[in-house]
Amino acid sequence: MIKHKRATGGLLTLAVAVGVAVGAPTDDDAPRQNAAATVTAAKSTNTAEHARLRELLHRLTTVDGGPGALVEVRDRRGSTVLTSGVADVKSHAPVRRDSRFRIGSMTKTFVATVMLQLVGEHRVALDAPVERYLPGVVRGHGNDGRLITVRQLLQHTSGVPDILDHLPPQEILKDPLAHHDTRDLVNIALAHPPNFKPGTSWRYSSTGYLLAGMIIESVTGHTYGEEIRRRIIAPLGLHGTYVPGDASAIPGPHPRGYVRPGEDAPLRDITAVNPTVAGAAGEMISSGSDVNRFLDALVRGKLLRPAQQRELMRTRPTGNPDGRAYGLGLESRPLPCGGLYWGHTGDFLGYETAAGATADGRQVTVMVNLGPGASDAQSDDMKAAVQTALCEGRSPASQ
Repeated sequence: MIKHKRATGGLLTLAVAVGVAVGAPTDDDAPRQNAAATVTAAKSTNTAEHARLRELLHRLTTVDGGPGALVEVRDRRGSTVLTSGVADVKSHAPVRRDSRFRIGSMTKTFVATVMLQLVGEHRVALDAPVERYLPGVVRGHGNDGRLITVRQLLQHTSGVPDILDHLPPQEILKDPLAHHDTRDLVNIALAHPPNFKPGTSWRYSSTGYLLAGMIIESVTGHTYGEEIRRRIIAPLGLHGTYVPGDASAIPGPHPRGYVRPGEDAPLRDITAVNPTVAGAAGEMISSGSDVNRFLDALVRGKLLRPAQQRELMRTRPTGNPDGRAYGLGLESRPLPCGGLYWGHTGDFLGYETAAGATADGRQVTVMVNLGPGASDAQSDDMKAAVQTALCEGRSPASQ
């Protein structure tokens, strides 16, 4: 479940409250002041070509203030993993190249893929009203599931209020390990009027993906997580990818996740949290290698039938000055070297992530174990790292 920092106060407010109430302050002088932070590489096919990427990774863990960072680049020649900074600001343990982490709103891409598979099986119709699958759920304060389509939920054109604009931080802070029922989260959002008439504009709303997860369960009789495991995780062999449900721990090797409650405040550890607060909008855990493998399969048409692949990549402008356009759970951005890349970003308590893939078979995933409370510079440098990795080594013909 993400909020883009420049567009949101909701999650930043949550970060401030979390920082005050969760855990004790940690000694973060090293990641903030360590101008000599090193960048390490593993499994590289050609580490010499990654000079600019190394520079950006170093910047993420020095100037930008992130404790640790990881980038994994994959193409047909193999994978390169670069890491910088620390996974734990107390022990100063380095970031492991096989790290797992919370991927936040990258979860939406998995959810949209399952929904489009159901469309291909004629079990869901993209332009059918939400009411068909969730009768009576979207009602009140001007919200009406009879007027909102499944497509609009997936493309953020439904107008439904974003849960993160209305989630009281103190409810999470009372018990960060508490279970959050999806219907309760939806009802919190729907107690407010819509942002616009369905289909008339674009505005990011995690509530739409909470509803999408509910539709998947209504249609299949299984949770959206079970369908993701059966349809995507198992077939692709994504051994570091999980839909955790109520489990608060991250399985396997992982960096600690941190928030910064104020510009000059110390980091606070929020690694352990019940991710049902994000649900189908952002609860998943994965790794750089798994995200890259998933995006490669998705962008190259390995997970969807041709008709649904076209719907996935039929984008609309978002109004973002960088040219970002949004399809169905997948966004496109222009590359500085020409052409487009496809991917998503994600923010969840403790982590910020970004990933992208090109049609010619190159993928990259970037992770920093700080968020919310990170600077805009962190997001900018993560985006620059994605674009740099995807442009490196491209032949003129592919540009």
